[in-house]
Amino acid sequence: MLLLSGCGEQYVQTTLAPKSDFGWMIQNLLILIVILAAIVFVVVEGVLIYAIFRFRGRPGAPLPNQVHGNTRLEIAWTIVPVVILVIIAVPTVQTIFAAAEVPTDAMNVRVVGRQWWWEVHYNDLNITSANELVVPVGQKVSIDLESADVIHSFWIPQMGGKRDVVPNHVNNLWFTPEKTGVYYGQCAEYCGTSHANMRFRLVVVTQDEFDNWVKTQQVPATPTTEEAKRGAEVFAQSACVGCHTIDGTAAKGTSGPNLSHVGSRKALAGGIMDNTPENMARWLKDPPGVKPGSLMPNLNLSDSDISALVAYLESLK
Repeated sequence: MLLLSGCGEQYVQTTLAPKSDFGWMIQNLLILIVILAAIVFVVVEGVLIYAIFRFRGRPGAPLPNQVHGNTRLEIAWTIVPVVILVIIAVPTVQTIFAAAEVPTDAMNVRVVGRQWWWEVHYNDLNITSANELVVPVGQKVSIDLESADVIHSFWIPQMGGKRDVVPNHVNNLWFTPEKTGVYYGQCAEYCGTSHANMRFRLVVVTQDEFDNWVKTQQVPATPTTEEAKRGAEVFAQSACVGCHTIDGTAAKGTSGPNLSHVGSRKALAGGIMDNTPENMARWLKDPPGVKPGSLMPNLNLSDSDISALVAYLESLK
């Protein structure tokens, strides 16, 4: 009972509570294998325990008959494992082929792994984001995975299996989310200093919410307050424009995340912090201090400039 009590927590990165068709394919295969393994375990351990008590040595008992082999028994314990392996192999191969098939009836997204964040391109919608994928519930999503530097691994546990993200090669991952909510993922292949800080969020919304989100993302955001407008000036005059893009401005950098609608995202810094003004200020003040190995340097911004930048970036929704 003590061990079972550990199963009650709703872990955000569990693979045992799938929320997609692809996730259920893997879960059903796992259940089949566990059931077969449990049957084998019970039979083998049952025979072992029976033999221990039935044929144990007793005081004064004569030496038991010496038997050399049993043809029928040896044939049986050769055939039975083969049958079990075939039962496992057939659905396993079917699942592998189904998972590897690139769907043609899905929303297509391109995700590029970078040290240490994820770049997201909605190919048909002209939208670029980072570290966050927003999709409608019930819509099949096909993700083309690429790497701009080293090998990464894309993994959203409740959506299905991992996919390696390899330089100069495109891998595909697909799934159909079944329930709205926020699902957490991360890089599952060691890729350098901040590998553990290369995280990801899948945001599943209703179709109406997704349509409204698309309309908002396709229009450049503009600052509305005086502090935010001053932040836009600070941004334009700093090194930020060399690395980041903000639609509707002169900032066209591509080495850092696209910030066109960064204020609407749920997380910052490769998904390691919730997107709040306090966390944005902390990030701008010392990026390498927040995220070891960060390629975004400490620009030694003044508190006044940081305050203005936070107002500006948080207004980009």
